Amino acid sequence: MKIRLLFLSVALSGFVSATSELVEFSDPSYRARYQQLITELRCPKCQNQNLADSNSPISLDLRNEVQRLLEDGLSNQEIETYLTNRYSAFILYRPEVNKNTYLLWISPLIVLLVGGLAVARFSRRSVSVTKRQEIATDNNERLNNLLSDEEDD
Repeated sequence: MKIRLLFLSVALSGFVSATSELVEFSDPSYRARYQQLITELRCPKCQNQNLADSNSPISLDLRNEVQRLLEDGLSNQEIETYLTNRYSAFILYRPEVNKNTYLLWISPLIVLLVGGLAVARFSRRSVSVTKRQEIATDNNERLNNLLSDEEDD
């Protein structure tokens, strides 16, 4: 009895996962474009989730909007432009390079340069400290030799 119940629960669990959103298109090529767009566009409500992964009501609305725009014959670029005008550049995972996003695109280079300069400066300091220690050791040896020579006299 337990085995039958286990088998039945496993068999029915497949139906639960199969109830995901099914989107119908008039042209089969739209499906690939739809999948690409909903994975590249960010949900405006969710933190760091794309439209495909988000379960929020606005992401469902946006997926329907993307489907409608595809059926209307808009290109991917036109759909991205439409959604950007409506929801700002936040909806794009790859924002355009313009005067508003220069800092966003240049900041990784700035961080690398500052980090490289810090490493170079730290390594120079450690070399100079080592040289100073060697000089101090040499001076101590000479001083000890002079003192021992003076004591011998």
